[in-house]
Amino acid sequence: MAVSYNRLWKLLIDKKLSKSDLRKAVEMSPQTLTKMRRDEPVTISTLERICRVLDSDFGDIVQYIPDEHDKNSENITR
Repeated sequence: MAVSYNRLWKLLIDKKLSKSDLRKAVEMSPQTLTKMRRDEPVTISTLERICRVLDSDFGDIVQYIPDEHDKNSENITR
């Protein structure tokens, strides 16, 4: 599974905020911001705080991008 935070970075540009401004407003650690810059997963609680600060929804800040393993696996239907 892969995630992309490109939507978040674009939203910050639209709102004229820096990544540092976001980190301070959300009270997240520098390590968490580094993980996000690398498109690594972070906790749901961190994403909730970002949504609250930016008045946005999860889909506005993060996108799921299937990796090759996910694309090649069979879909499970119920």
